[in-house]
Amino acid sequence: MNWLTNFVRPKLRALVRKPDIPDNLWEKCTSCEQMIFRRELEANQYVCQHCGFHMRLAPKARLAALFDDGAYQLIDLPKAPLDPLKFRDSRRYTERLKEAQARTKENDAVLVAHGKIGEIGVVVAVFDFAFMGGSMGVAVGEALIAAARLATLQRAPFVVLPASGGARMQEGVLSLMQMARTTIAINEVKEAGLPYIVVLTNPTTGGVTASFAMLGDIAMAEPGALIGFAGSRVIEKTIGEKLPEGFQRAEHLLEHGMIDMVVHRHALRGRLVTILRLLTNRGPVAEVVALAPPDLEIPTPAPNSPEGKEHAPEE
Repeated sequence: MNWLTNFVRPKLRALVRKPDIPDNLWEKCTSCEQMIFRRELEANQYVCQHCGFHMRLAPKARLAALFDDGAYQLIDLPKAPLDPLKFRDSRRYTERLKEAQARTKENDAVLVAHGKIGEIGVVVAVFDFAFMGGSMGVAVGEALIAAARLATLQRAPFVVLPASGGARMQEGVLSLMQMARTTIAINEVKEAGLPYIVVLTNPTTGGVTASFAMLGDIAMAEPGALIGFAGSRVIEKTIGEKLPEGFQRAEHLLEHGMIDMVVHRHALRGRLVTILRLLTNRGPVAEVVALAPPDLEIPTPAPNSPEGKEHAPEE
């Protein structure tokens, strides 16, 4: 046995070897680029503790934060054709779908759940930007239609939290058709007299903004969320002017009347509870006063009384 090989070398390697640190222990803020301990970031609902930037939150984490006691039930969504146009660019569309499904463990970019928020039955649809940028294809359109019909069936408010880059280019005109289909579905919810609330998250752009995302009875947004149709560079080249600072951000849209409120993620559930209670309260807003019976005779004041003189015709 070699003493140097069997004893000294392992000891030296143990001294100089770097400790095994998990790759996902820290995460960098996409705004201020500060490194944040992942466990602290999750406890803070992915809001940067240094600059307050609202980072993207996974859909199931959003649902757990909104529903009472984090309890909700996901619904099975309709099946959609995987590759209706047999699309291929640098890779096959089916390959991109399989990769996104393996990464997110979901079938597509939307989850639909129902449960109670503030003891009020609600249907919620949440987008997952990690699934191909939350792009809207046929599957997303079918999911939103199913959610709207469930809300109508349950007589429940409908809440949507979009996070999308817009239409899914791999499905071409079929993706653009979802703008009209989802708009019709939202109109069915409104015709049923049910509240429709949208919480715009970062980013909400393209065909999603041009359809159901801007039709809410109440339009809310998270701080700093990018909201718009075309990109700022495209707009600047089209109009030939420099856009103002903060253009297409939630605060800018609030200032110009495009949305109703900007709500911090920590206060979102409480604000939703308040709004849902106001919109679903069908009772009278004041005490009901009984009217006099229709056959009750109202006495006519005497001509010489003060009341009679007041109502006497002028000469």
